[in-house]
Amino acid sequence: MNMAANRFIAHNSVFAWIALVSCALLLIPLGAMQFTTEVNWGTADFIVMGVLLFAAGSAFVLVARKVSSRHRLLVGALVFAAFLYVWAELAIGVFTNIGN
Repeated sequence: MNMAANRFIAHNSVFAWIALVSCALLLIPLGAMQFTTEVNWGTADFIVMGVLLFAAGSAFVLVARKVSSRHRLLVGALVFAAFLYVWAELAIGVFTNIGN
């Protein structure tokens, strides 16, 4: 499994997969908007979240290429924590007033 993961991360086609998964994840709020008024995203919301998802996935891949396979879990956790922080900051402005 480790060799297969190394080969997958090494190929540049991994960025196409990241873009595909980012678009697939954006179908969740799009679908929710069809059934409820609780979810009310605009075009800018979809663009920002798409860029955020793609950037987080790309950052993981680029850093994972540079570190040993033993440290990939740590890299993934750090990228995920940064993603959650930026997402929360944009959504409700935890520490700053960016999202409001």
